[in-house]
Amino acid sequence: MSCPGRYSYHPNGDTTGDDGMLYGEYLMLDKLLTAQRPLSAYHGHAVHDEHLFIITHQAYELWFKQIIYELDSIRALFKRVVEETQSLEILKRLNRIVLILKILVDQVMILETMTPLDFMEFRDYLCPASGFQSLQFRLLENKLGVKQEHRVKYNQNYAKVFGNDEQAVKAIEKSESEPSLKELVERWLERTPGLENEGFNFWEKYKKAVNRFLEVKVGPEEFNDDNKDYRNQEYEKKREQFESVLDNRVHDALMSRGERRFSHKALQGAILITLYRDEPRFSQPHQILTLLMDIDSLITKWRYNHVIMVQRMIGSSQLGTGGSSGYQYLRSTLSDRYKVFVDLFNLSTFLVPRSFIPNLGLKIKNHLYSNTDWKTASEDCIQNNEEEKLDVKNF
Repeated sequence: MSCPGRYSYHPNGDTTGDDGMLYGEYLMLDKLLTAQRPLSAYHGHAVHDEHLFIITHQAYELWFKQIIYELDSIRALFKRVVEETQSLEILKRLNRIVLILKILVDQVMILETMTPLDFMEFRDYLCPASGFQSLQFRLLENKLGVKQEHRVKYNQNYAKVFGNDEQAVKAIEKSESEPSLKELVERWLERTPGLENEGFNFWEKYKKAVNRFLEVKVGPEEFNDDNKDYRNQEYEKKREQFESVLDNRVHDALMSRGERRFSHKALQGAILITLYRDEPRFSQPHQILTLLMDIDSLITKWRYNHVIMVQRMIGSSQLGTGGSSGYQYLRSTLSDRYKVFVDLFNLSTFLVPRSFIPNLGLKIKNHLYSNTDWKTASEDCIQNNEEEKLDVKNF
């Protein structure tokens, strides 16, 4: 990369055009490339693979820093009324996080070139250091929306994990007190156009669509008794699934148990966006939801790869370097309790076939790209009986 001007760097942050700034000076490579300190060498027996171990984890921390930088900027955008231009910027930055996480997932394979015997040669020097003590990864999780109550018990104790590092504890507490990305996305979903009762009133139309879908799902009367029993069982199971989202009391009960994370209104917005994702107005919001799931998926894959690597290096019975149960603890972090956007993964449970999706109608579609009052647009649409019909012929 070439530079049109040349500047000198001073410790106080000032730059001048008198001297040139070299590549190494700009990137502060004198500090970066001398930040590796293999402890085995200090004990008189340098272990070759310890250098790789250090470099890999330092690379992780640099990428964590960039992810946090992107997350903070995305959260700032979500705090405003998200317009189309901001949606594009959110999409770009979320996609950047996704690409970084893909690198982190693949980076585990580099560590796997180290054998268990190689690791054993310097592992004892690491104690009590542990990956649990990665402040940036904890901040990353908090900023995404991992709650304290969803964490495995061992990892809830700040003092045990970070010792006497007061600055680390303060940074964590601050990250927990600020609105997480999950909370901001939830508020954004609650404002999804079309949810208003006085307008298109998507939720009432969705309920009718679900009921019609379930009626068709049972099958015609001429089916034999065996088939009828099977279809009825399928019908009851499907109705129970839909009831968990149609009945806000059931939804709230699931939230209280930690099985749902979004409010009922936010979940309605997510369903609306998913059903109408082919509409230009909901295309970008749907892409945002998809990228949020990608982030959760990739972090889970990274955890999984890490678990497999730890099992390979130290087995499944030894304690971890930070005093945890090692492999057993890491394996427990693969559950849905650590998925921030678990509700988005479960949206497919509440979808109906395209032929059952309520028709937006021309007036409502026009409203999506104008300032027309929702109520006026919806009333005009409802007057047309054809808009209320659901075509089930092709089901």
